[in-house]
Amino acid sequence: MAASSAGYVLVLNSGSSSLKFAVLEPVTGERLLAGLGERLGSADAALKIKRGLGDDIEEWLAGGSHQTVVARVLELVGDAERDGMSLLGAGHRVVHGGEQFAASVLVDDAVISAVRSFSHLAPLHNPANLAGIEAVSAVLPDLPQVAVFDTAFHQTMPPHAFRYAVPEEWYAHHGVRRYGFHGTSHQFVSEQAATLLGRPITDLRLVTAHLGNGCSATAVRDGVSVDTTMGLTPLDGLVMGTRSGDVDPGLIGYVAARTGMDLDQLMRVLNTESGLRGLSGVSNDMRAVVAASAEGNERARLALDVFVHRLSKAIAGLVVGLDRLDALVFTGGIGENSAVVRSMVLSRLGFLGLAEDAPANARHGRDTGGRISAAGPSVALVVPTDEELLIARDTVRVIAAADRRPTLAVV
Repeated sequence: MAASSAGYVLVLNSGSSSLKFAVLEPVTGERLLAGLGERLGSADAALKIKRGLGDDIEEWLAGGSHQTVVARVLELVGDAERDGMSLLGAGHRVVHGGEQFAASVLVDDAVISAVRSFSHLAPLHNPANLAGIEAVSAVLPDLPQVAVFDTAFHQTMPPHAFRYAVPEEWYAHHGVRRYGFHGTSHQFVSEQAATLLGRPITDLRLVTAHLGNGCSATAVRDGVSVDTTMGLTPLDGLVMGTRSGDVDPGLIGYVAARTGMDLDQLMRVLNTESGLRGLSGVSNDMRAVVAASAEGNERARLALDVFVHRLSKAIAGLVVGLDRLDALVFTGGIGENSAVVRSMVLSRLGFLGLAEDAPANARHGRDTGGRISAAGPSVALVVPTDEELLIARDTVRVIAAADRRPTLAVV
């Protein structure tokens, strides 16, 4: 693989028992390595690596930790460096930055302490994100590292969009507010949409719909987030693969009284046994739900209808903060690949000036510059997301600003 003289960035997305990684060139997005460490800490720990155009690798790392995976990845990067490439830094997806972080930052002791302090807001994510940072430090302690926050893009929301109608002290003393997530994806696809439309992002009103196992939609006004569907936690908002999205808060007390379940049990059900899985009884995978619906499975059809209804209602509601809609942007695994879901959504949003171009939608907009709608006042686009590339580019910018590495021509 031809190397860029600019070098590469290691991007890490750390989970409690997994670690997704990519080593990529931040201008072109070219991947040197990518892969996933799974079941970390168990006897079945495994590392799957894709090496550019080379052969894929699968290695078993019994009992392997985040540090074991990072050390192995950096060993492979080291082989490439001996061929003339260099590793510029590491960028980490950090789920929760609270109100403190409105942009990506260079990792230091104060940042680590702050991320740890937000762990009560993202108990499954922030500690794991810190494990990734610590793993890199253990192997390459002098390598600059950057934290890129899921919540940062949404820090531009006005108070009327992020505040809940709850007692003031809940917000003032406990941080109870809407934070929003998937910020890197919403930011990336909104910028890509502006490029596809040939218009400055500072003059665009967009709704971006990130639809995967986790789902959220965001109102992007003149390049900044002004409203979003996820809230204090990633459980809020749209119907998702296994997450319920919006429910009546009174439901929790009602079900607890009827079933005897405690709070932890109820939250587990809402997070892992609800959404498409709970409604359909088939799967949390939209592909399986659509297939079962087509075969006459009534529960699967209901799950599909609920998903589309809630998504369409949320999109329409987000336009309130935009005054007009220039484009609706679909992204994520479902948004990029499910023509059925997109068609059903567009059929409900004609009053916003959207009309499906069925042939273009069936081809996922691949030969129409992402467009899947007919000519009209608003357009619908399919824009593949690349959160890893955005993290890599942010990493370069932050390191350059800190005079830790030469400035790169990242666009």
